[in-house]
Amino acid sequence: MKIAFATQDKECVDAHFGWAKYIAIYEINAEGYHFLETYDFGGEMAEDGNEDKLAPKLEAIKDVAIVYVAAIGGSAAARVVASKIHPVKVAGPEPILDILDKLQDVLKGTPPPWLRKALIKGEERNFDFEEEA
Repeated sequence: MKIAFATQDKECVDAHFGWAKYIAIYEINAEGYHFLETYDFGGEMAEDGNEDKLAPKLEAIKDVAIVYVAAIGGSAAARVVASKIHPVKVAGPEPILDILDKLQDVLKGTPPPWLRKALIKGEERNFDFEEEA
């Protein structure tokens, strides 16, 4: 499963989704995780109500299951959820690697329902109707 992190320094979740300078993407499962890529959204990212800056971020995270943020506005949260991505707000700046370690531990056990649902994002669902007949 792919996970995204809104970050200003590429090390901690410390950014509001709408004005994050970077979005870091990792792949994770119960056995481990690895870095995939970072999207750079440099330039003016001030909190200004400009919805146009959300489009490239939404495109960058289109195939992730979860996005970790320091904060996220209502309209951005609605658009993220509509894309079947689960936004998770962290209480304060938190190292990305710590979040990945904790999430990996949860994946080894019995994940909560919201996480089980996130795990199936992007998986092809097979329905063999002939088998049931």
